[in-house]
Amino acid sequence: MRYKEIPARAPVSRMPIIPASFFAIVLGLVALGGGWRVAVRIWPVTPVIGEAIMLVAALVWLVLIGLYAAKWLVARDAAVAEFRHPIQSGFVSLVPGSTMLAALALMFVSRPLALALFGLGAAGHVAFLVWRLGFLWQGNRTPEQTTPVLYLPPVACNFIAAIVAGGLGLPEWGVPFFGAGMLFWLVTESIVVHRLMVHEPLPGPLRPTMGILIAPPAVGCIAWLSINGGDPDFLAQGMLGYALIQAAVLLRMGTWLRQPFAASAWAYTFGVGALAQVPMRFVLGGMGAPFDSLALGMFAAANLIVAAIALGTLRLLLRGRLLPPAGTPVAKG
Repeated sequence: MRYKEIPARAPVSRMPIIPASFFAIVLGLVALGGGWRVAVRIWPVTPVIGEAIMLVAALVWLVLIGLYAAKWLVARDAAVAEFRHPIQSGFVSLVPGSTMLAALALMFVSRPLALALFGLGAAGHVAFLVWRLGFLWQGNRTPEQTTPVLYLPPVACNFIAAIVAGGLGLPEWGVPFFGAGMLFWLVTESIVVHRLMVHEPLPGPLRPTMGILIAPPAVGCIAWLSINGGDPDFLAQGMLGYALIQAAVLLRMGTWLRQPFAASAWAYTFGVGALAQVPMRFVLGGMGAPFDSLALGMFAAANLIVAAIALGTLRLLLRGRLLPPAGTPVAKG
């Protein structure tokens, strides 16, 4: 069975169609909020900021879940087209991925609720991953359909599951997810980098997805620290080094990557927020210079980046230019 694109017909409602990629907003906010939770343990800062960001992330998740569910009810053709699209379907994994992160955001509000969200999100993630890989492994894909979005279901969401399991005090549940995420990362990395180096350049609208490249080593490092007791060991330090190089390469490519601001800019925030957390967690693990200085500088930069993207998103929302109009078809892959 192959991917089959289904043209999206106009929905029976004037409700805007919410792309699954919007759930990246939750990932970016939780990454930043998690950084503030770590900051409380190493610097004299108030915990109110981090918990406020986590609460906003949970509220955004709740709104998006409602809108995405409504999309399946009133714009089913568009939802199915996205679900089966060779590129866009990767973003659907952010629905269970953000659900697991909502558990992390609400863990201090209600542990039973957090456990329920984690279980629901983890089950949804595994089900979707198995379904999607069943298509990918049948081949018949073009190089143009290979983008950094490929990392999301098998790599990012497995690492998210490991992070949330560790945060909820269940590191043994996180180990299988970490192992799966690590091995899928090694495989996916070679496929994506080969496509970027050899084939046609990514088209402009897809270039913000290059921000995803920072996430696997940075998020994977946090996942490892979440299940190994926070020890900044040889593996953790190596993953930080790789993440820093990835970030440096993207900075060097700034002119080529630049696009008119859109909600797709949130693709950078999960990796940026996670990368800023890593040296902070190293400091918690007993590492001194240069990680203490690196932690402060990178955390400040992450706050500025996420704040700028959030303000730009609010500006688009107030101008009525954030959401695609009703009936907008899924882009061709």
